[in-house]
Amino acid sequence: MAKVAPHSRDTPRDRRGRASVGTHRGEPRLELLEGRVGDYASAEAGERGQVATVGVDGPRGSAGLECEQEALEVGVGDTHGARRDSAGRRPLLRAAFALAAVVCASAAVPSVASASQLIARNTSTERLAVSADGKALLTYHGEGKLQRVLAWGATDARHPTQVAEQNEFRVDYSGGWGTYGRAVWMGFRNTCGRYRGPALPFLVTACTARDGSHWAVQRWQRSQANFGLPPWKAGHGAWELRLSHWRGAVATLEVWLDWSYGGRWHHLFGRLTYRGVPVHGYSTTSTGDPLDNYGRVLYLDTLDSAYGKGWRRENGFVARRPDGTFCYGFVPHSSPTNQRLPAGNGARYRLAVSGPGVTPDVQWGGAGLASYDPSNPRHVQLEADMNGLQRQLMSASTPCRA
Repeated sequence: MAKVAPHSRDTPRDRRGRASVGTHRGEPRLELLEGRVGDYASAEAGERGQVATVGVDGPRGSAGLECEQEALEVGVGDTHGARRDSAGRRPLLRAAFALAAVVCASAAVPSVASASQLIARNTSTERLAVSADGKALLTYHGEGKLQRVLAWGATDARHPTQVAEQNEFRVDYSGGWGTYGRAVWMGFRNTCGRYRGPALPFLVTACTARDGSHWAVQRWQRSQANFGLPPWKAGHGAWELRLSHWRGAVATLEVWLDWSYGGRWHHLFGRLTYRGVPVHGYSTTSTGDPLDNYGRVLYLDTLDSAYGKGWRRENGFVARRPDGTFCYGFVPHSSPTNQRLPAGNGARYRLAVSGPGVTPDVQWGGAGLASYDPSNPRHVQLEADMNGLQRQLMSASTPCRA
């Protein structure tokens, strides 16, 4: 039985939606503190609280190829390269439900962020406008008042590299006062027309600018309690409002299903790429949280599983270096209170991830498999084919457990 344990660190409440939840590295958490201007500090690294305890590279590692997702299968017969737990000194799974500690600053201070930009939480009446010089004005109601946010200065995404930071927006929550000393939103002229880009999940609004680039606002519940547990932290279930800007193709999320441990458990694997190049970071914490703004956490939900009816969050895990691949086994767990949690395989699955750079968030969805039947030739052939595909995709890293 794999053990699920909460992380011990909490964070201050985030006034964007009155909830503190994890973010990609670099995403700001800004709030107005009695009109005072403080020193801006970006959010702590990683989308904390969403990933398995065993890291891909270890703290600030460089070249590790351990399969962090396969460590989720610890407790059912093999460690798969999982590091030993520093407290218990034994292989186990601990879901790190921690939230990143951050330093907040005045909304008058412009900030930078990576990935589709987390702008706010639990908003309404969202409107998007884009000026001729490439600045976006996002207007919405949040915390009982009208908010006006400017974002500019980034398009698309860089492929992973250690010599440059990922593309980032500059963001001004004061509507222009912090950057230009005036209310830029007043008299703001929208030049963005009908959206002509690819279909997107979670879409609130989108438009296509005169230069052919696309802007989109998406909203989804990225932060949730893992393993079908009810919300237990501030921010679980919050609706995040996210902004992106790109040209051409968005990230591609490929997913396949099979079984592991000789058919005992249901299994999911795949690859995240952007314009044909793998998406991955270069280091993680010991809990698997990205330490750079290239890393991406994928969020897995399961439908009508042993957790109950409807969609429930299963877990989160990073796309691995150097091939952007991932593996995940649906196995039993135990909660922090030693409640036995069954394997969470369901009728359907959906997997979502924030786009690299400032590109849109993407999602995959598909039906689950039946339980493995060794007497069924189709099952046997599918398992053999998928094992072969895993070895091909992961030739540069660690193949999934067969």
